[in-house]
Amino acid sequence: MEPIFDNFAEPPGEIIKEEMEARGWAQTDLAFILGYSEQTINKLMNGKSGITADMAKALAEAFGTSAELWAGLQKDWELRCAREPDQAIKARALMQGAYPVREMINRGWLDKSEQSVLEMQFMRFFEVNRLEDIEHLEFAAAAKKTVEAEHTPEELAWLFRVRHVARTINIPKYDEKLLQASLGELRALMLDPEDIRHVPELLGKCGVRFVIVEKIGNCKIDGVCTWLNDDEPVIGLTTRHNRLDNFWFVLRHEIEHVLWGHGKGTKGIIDDLDGEGASDGEGVAEEERIANSASLNFALPRERLMSFYNRKKPYISERDVIGFSSVSEVHPAIVVGQIQYIKNDYAWLRKWLVNIRKHLFPASIVDGFGETANVSL
Repeated sequence: MEPIFDNFAEPPGEIIKEEMEARGWAQTDLAFILGYSEQTINKLMNGKSGITADMAKALAEAFGTSAELWAGLQKDWELRCAREPDQAIKARALMQGAYPVREMINRGWLDKSEQSVLEMQFMRFFEVNRLEDIEHLEFAAAAKKTVEAEHTPEELAWLFRVRHVARTINIPKYDEKLLQASLGELRALMLDPEDIRHVPELLGKCGVRFVIVEKIGNCKIDGVCTWLNDDEPVIGLTTRHNRLDNFWFVLRHEIEHVLWGHGKGTKGIIDDLDGEGASDGEGVAEEERIANSASLNFALPRERLMSFYNRKKPYISERDVIGFSSVSEVHPAIVVGQIQYIKNDYAWLRKWLVNIRKHLFPASIVDGFGETANVSL
């Protein structure tokens, strides 16, 4: 039968002494029985050394117990003697379990600080007074989402980074009529890819802040329309699809949200415009159908594009695309992108697609892609 000990942990040497006394053994006797030196046994009895796995098995043989008993006594004692962990560990675990805190620190969105300072930064970042209030932030409807849909922690972090970066931009007051009138100027920039460098300045003159923030983690975001106040709209893009046609579709989509005032009273509309998200069918939320319809008709009126497509399919030549693009006064990449979407064939004439970051980034406020915007919380 194994000895019965009190529930509280004691130094294993004390328990060994009790077992030795019950048998009338001295330390020299135990050293002889176990085959260890008297010095080793003395250190064990005085708590200067612990019970190793080999020692646990030897004691079990000597006292007729299990090795697990002695190994457990040693473990319990070590845990009792161990210092209490930093209370910040639990808080950091809770924060990291719910939000990509470590990546936010790596991206320069938060400073690596002691826990109380980190929590303060965290609340300022998400614009709340208590950490638990982050769970109750309100958002407008987005593509393939309902008003009640929850966003991922990565999506939330990205959105609030957009808001903080946007606050660093000083521009005139928002003018809805001026933004509406600027659509013609924007349309004229669709012929030469290099001309997209004028987009941030043109939007700024209308009172619309424009920022580019690289997506964080695995979130699927193309853009956002958010409002710092009722008269301070912000358009944020990820440029996750580094191509000219996608840029203009997403930009026009977000402009339409701004023109309609979509997202006011909430933290904004986060858009994933891949696949069904680019549709203006009845299965898409009303605000998204409005914005998608504006995008789909901005570069090429839908009827005109479908007329061209139906006349030329199934073998639409490169020459046909170039000619149609020239007449329509848009870059061929725009036509190729729209027909790829219609055909659901994203390899078709892919060589005509144009990467836009090299033209857009030098004229834009960019956070990510190796750069960190200068933002203070």
